[in-house]
Amino acid sequence: MSKRPWWRRPAAERRMNCLQVARVLQSYLDGETNEVTTRRVAAHLEDCRRCGLEASVYQEIHDALARRAEPESRAVERLRAFGASLLSDPQIGDGDAEHGTTPPSGA
Repeated sequence: MSKRPWWRRPAAERRMNCLQVARVLQSYLDGETNEVTTRRVAAHLEDCRRCGLEASVYQEIHDALARRAEPESRAVERLRAFGASLLSDPQIGDGDAEHGTTPPSGA
């Protein structure tokens, strides 16, 4: 990766933070993101345990809905906790910070 400031790097080289991933995660899981965003989200999910776990929860809920089954209540609660933590955690913003938080309880 280049030594240029993050804002001058091509989009494909920029790292995504947790909030940025949260904003596009559902579209990513539904296959609706472009190639660059897909690569950036995938790279973040590989590096960030918290977001990787949330992606698996989203996928579990998606799969349950596709089967028209009731999603696991634990998965729904974790999803709610994750959303609340994104709203209440000032360390996860639109800046260049990466993973400044701990996973929600039960992770």
